[in-house]
Amino acid sequence: KKKLLTIDKQMATQRGNRGKMVRVALVGYTNVGKSTLMNVISKSEVFAENKLFATLDTTVRKVVVKNLPFLLTDTVGFIRKLPTQLVESFKSTLDEVRESDLLLHVVDIAHGSFEDHIASVNKILSEIDAVDKPTIMVFNKIDQYVAEDYDPEDLLEERTTAHYSLEEWKRTWMAKMGENVVFISAIEKENIESFKKKVYDQVREIHVKRFPYNAFLFPDWEELIKSEEE
Repeated sequence: KKKLLTIDKQMATQRGNRGKMVRVALVGYTNVGKSTLMNVISKSEVFAENKLFATLDTTVRKVVVKNLPFLLTDTVGFIRKLPTQLVESFKSTLDEVRESDLLLHVVDIAHGSFEDHIASVNKILSEIDAVDKPTIMVFNKIDQYVAEDYDPEDLLEERTTAHYSLEEWKRTWMAKMGENVVFISAIEKENIESFKKKVYDQVREIHVKRFPYNAFLFPDWEELIKSEEE
C-alpha cells in the first residue's frame, strides 16, 4: 500500500507537469491489443504480448500524427468483476482515464464475447465518471475474425450474431455510432491510416477549442494529404 501511495503521488505529479496538451487514453478489456496499437501509432516499444494483463503499469508517450502532437496513454486492461485487491493497484490507470480528453475504446472483435467486454468496460467508465467522454470505438483484430458456419438448410439451427460477417456487424448497432468507429488490425497494420485520420480529426477539434489561435497550424486531414501529394 505504501508503494502504491508513492506511485499515485508520482503519477499525479507527472500529470500536473504535462501542461495543456491533449490527452488521449487507450481503454478496453484485457488482451485486446492496446499495447500493439500504441506501438504502431507512437513507434515506441511498449511491452505487448498475447496474454491477460501484459500491461500492468501505465505508459504515456508523446505522439505526433502528421504535425499534431498529443499525449497517448496505454492503460491496464479492464476485466469483469475486478477483484477488490486490485482496485487500488488500478487507481493510477483510472485517474489517467478520468483526466483524458479523448478515449480510444479498443475491442477484440475476434473474441466471441466482445459485446460483453464492451459492456464491462463501459460499466467501469461509468463508475469513474468517464463514460461521457468523446470516444472512438476501435474494433481490432479484424484479421482474426471468423464467423461460425451456418447451414440455412438445417431447420434446427438458428442463425445468431455468431454467424455474422464483419459487414453484417457494421450494419447493426455499430452503424448508429456514426463516424466514431473504425475497424483495424494493429498487428497487420490494416486500415491504420483511417484510424489515424479519426484520431487526428478528434484531437484537432479539442486542440483548436483550447488554442483557437493555433487553428492555422493544423489544417484538415484532406488538406494535409493534398499538400503531401503535391
